[in-house]
Amino acid sequence: MTVPEPLRDHWWWRAGWQVGRSFYTWHITFADEPAVAQLAADYGPALDHLPMYDPVPQPWLHLTMQGIGFTDEVSRADIGAITAAAQRRLSQLEPFTVTIGPAFIDPEALSMPVRPVEPLARLRAEIRAAIADVWGADAVPEQADGYRPHVSLGYSNRATPAQPAIDTLAAHPPHSVDVPVTKASVIDLNRDKKAYVWTEIATVQLSPS
Repeated sequence: MTVPEPLRDHWWWRAGWQVGRSFYTWHITFADEPAVAQLAADYGPALDHLPMYDPVPQPWLHLTMQGIGFTDEVSRADIGAITAAAQRRLSQLEPFTVTIGPAFIDPEALSMPVRPVEPLARLRAEIRAAIADVWGADAVPEQADGYRPHVSLGYSNRATPAQPAIDTLAAHPPHSVDVPVTKASVIDLNRDKKAYVWTEIATVQLSPS
């Protein structure tokens, strides 16, 4: 029998991050999606028995899309130009529906996969192209390949064996929900207090027609 990979503390300081520093990034956010709030509530009883995870409060549930850069290194003028380029590109994309869930155990999070991947990957590719429109293709951060869309319900706060979390989740009914994707947002993201919180800078709509 294969021993599952142990959980890791998600809150270690990744390269460039430090207290007081924030990051511009593209996310799909769900503060105005009651179905996603209900999905998180459905998993609340499981999280109540998983102290090794810090639950994500409903307003901060999100789907990470594409980073831009630290706020002390990227000008607001560039953010405005990237947003305008994204608006031109995303206005050519039709809204689509994805399924979020059911939850699974990741080494650093209690996560929910988001499917299908293809329209999300296309949306991300257009966002990357918008960044390239402003900075050039060689300056687009992060890798183009390997995108794995997910929504995290909680982040691991310690190094610990994964099996207790696996057993708890296995005893909990699986849940999922279908959600429309109609927009993407540029946010100013901070993680000083072991939580991802942000200020929304701009929202770009997909074509309504």
